[in-house]
Amino acid sequence: TMPLHELGHAVSAWWSGYAAIPTLWKTLIPETRGVVIPLLVAGLNGFLIWRGWISNRMWLCAVGVGLGVLQFLATTASPSRAAEVITFSGDAGAMVLATVLIVLFFIGDADSKLRQGGLRFGFLGIGAAALVDTFAVWWSARRDVDAIPFGEIEGVGLSDPSKLEEVHGWAIDAMVSRYVTVGVACLIACIGVWMWATWRARRDARHV
Repeated sequence: TMPLHELGHAVSAWWSGYAAIPTLWKTLIPETRGVVIPLLVAGLNGFLIWRGWISNRMWLCAVGVGLGVLQFLATTASPSRAAEVITFSGDAGAMVLATVLIVLFFIGDADSKLRQGGLRFGFLGIGAAALVDTFAVWWSARRDVDAIPFGEIEGVGLSDPSKLEEVHGWAIDAMVSRYVTVGVACLIACIGVWMWATWRARRDARHV
């Protein structure tokens, strides 16, 4: 869970223009935005659009465009707003990235390396464990505020919930609601992709 948590911080920082470096327990984020990271992220977004276009996979184009829009909004946000989003993106990003890992289990052609090898089972296991572990905390927090990991972490500083409350002024109810919303959206996405993959498998079986 922690690697995805820190990667969630890092990804949101990259899309906001900061050259963040994720570690196991802390993500190192510079105080000012850079130039190289935004160009690399923009290049990745452009590559996804190009790749989707030449392979006639419009969903991949849509992903590239969506990520490009997110990058524009994040890099034009004020430093304080960016810091707020980066902080929130620890657990929120962990749930989103976990969902991506789960989705990777279902996508791809039958003869692709991802579907033929055992790597996708590892992605599924890691993603499912991280999504359940992270979402369970905030689902429990709906009725038990003590489930929220407030406090200070030695060598790191305030925990994300404490920082959101004390530094960024978030109300506890709003914080819980936002994390739960992200978690529910991720679960819906997983169910939707599973239903689509099941339908596609049955369709292909009928045409064999």
